Amino acid sequence: MTEESGAGGIAQGMSARWRRFSGVGEHELVPQPRLSGPMPWVIAIMVALTVIAVAAGLALRNAAAATTAELRGGVTVQIVEASPEKRATQAQEAVKRLGQMPEIVAVRLVPQAELDGLIEPWLGVEAQAADKDTIPVPALIDARISGELTEARVAAIQRSLADVAPAARVDAQSRWLRPVLDAIALLQWLAIALVGLLALALAAAVLLAVRSALGTNRGTIEIVHLLGGTDVQIARVFQRTTGIDSAGGGLLGLAAALVVILFLARRFGSLGAGMVDQGALHWLDWIMLGIVPVVAVALSVLTARITVMRTLRKML
Repeated sequence: MTEESGAGGIAQGMSARWRRFSGVGEHELVPQPRLSGPMPWVIAIMVALTVIAVAAGLALRNAAAATTAELRGGVTVQIVEASPEKRATQAQEAVKRLGQMPEIVAVRLVPQAELDGLIEPWLGVEAQAADKDTIPVPALIDARISGELTEARVAAIQRSLADVAPAARVDAQSRWLRPVLDAIALLQWLAIALVGLLALALAAAVLLAVRSALGTNRGTIEIVHLLGGTDVQIARVFQRTTGIDSAGGGLLGLAAALVVILFLARRFGSLGAGMVDQGALHWLDWIMLGIVPVVAVALSVLTARITVMRTLRKML
């Protein structure tokens, strides 16, 4: 046997095994129209909703992780003093004391112009200028501590500032957004539950479609069995048809979902909010979104095979 004939025989054997697995050449046993009926559209809707849910969960995860990393170790000191002179003096003394602490790695007194910009959306320019003397704005000091920020360390900083800045109030920055982060975590679990429910709905839709096709072709299937056809051969026919329908519907659903995701990303990106910007999808997230149709096809084919094999055992 020559090398060329040996390689050709291996290729033919692999081709034959693939044809047996995919059902190519056996679809004439049971007439199954491809890409017809509601099945591809149902799969497209399921895949589109799943991709959107997965994208939402990934965006929430990215936003929560980035925010947590940014606020880790952050400490805010407020000098709540009505007198502008005393407030400025205590703020300077607090900055000096914080700079002398070995655990403080960075400290910054927030400028008054920056504070005015923070409250301007709430009070407005005119109201802010009119109420500047009647509504004192606390002085803010932004500091960052090395290591883990615990309640005990926050209390120690508060005690250290008590003698030089009696009006100082020390807060951990992560404490402000703790309710928001908890809500984001809850939404992530909701996205995971939604993906699971959509997967169950997809499997149920395929199961019903395959059972309906089996009932419609019951007479033909019985004749095939009398002629020597096996359950595995019949299952391959339904696997192949379901795989084609799932692939077409999955690609359509993925395209529709990407259009929606890009539209929403553009709309949210125009807000210019920090946490929203931190929720942008990374390249690995886009790969995960592209895997969703592949998983849908695999789930559909597996559901079709199991349904056909179990139904044929009861039918014949």
